[in-house]
Amino acid sequence: MTTEPAPAPARRAPAGAAVLREDVTEAIRAAVVEELAAVGFARMSIEGIARRAGVGKTAVYRRWKSKLHLVLDLVGAVAADGIPVPATGSLYGDVRALLEVMSHVLRHPVASAVIPDLLVEAARNPEIADAVRGALLDGQKRLAEGIVAEAVGRGELPATACPDRALDLAIGPLYWRQVVVRDAVAAGYLDELARSVVAGLRAH
Repeated sequence: MTTEPAPAPARRAPAGAAVLREDVTEAIRAAVVEELAAVGFARMSIEGIARRAGVGKTAVYRRWKSKLHLVLDLVGAVAADGIPVPATGSLYGDVRALLEVMSHVLRHPVASAVIPDLLVEAARNPEIADAVRGALLDGQKRLAEGIVAEAVGRGELPATACPDRALDLAIGPLYWRQVVVRDAVAAGYLDELARSVVAGLRAH
């Protein structure tokens, strides 16, 4: 009687292949928002974040290599990334919609709590400056490029119109008012700013 060979023992997946649990990731992100509100970016630590999230430090480091990368990931998630380009059918309407989006972004707890601190860190460290620029500008620049391209296609702007100028005209005043001065932004202010942005783009 022939004895069949015993089945080979099941191979264990390497630890690095473990799937990161989304609920843990979200708990960490929520803890970052709370930690930022409590102590600010400069005093925030991976240990404090892990303690607040109820996880070990290793769980945080598996997802982000430093507190800077963690915060940049959060900022990028709220900074117009993935938001569709406005399609109202007019330059004014699209600019007004962009301002509405950006006003909402700047009211977000992560943005209002951490952007000023990140800009201070960026002034000291070119690597941080590059990372912050990418996290803050990539989404907004995509929206501005789409708005300007559509306006050029409709004949509302010349082909030489500059998306970067649109961002300067729109986001600069909004950032100053909401983040620096911390004044309330009424709908009438956004209407007026949108008209100023359109006039500025058409004048150049």
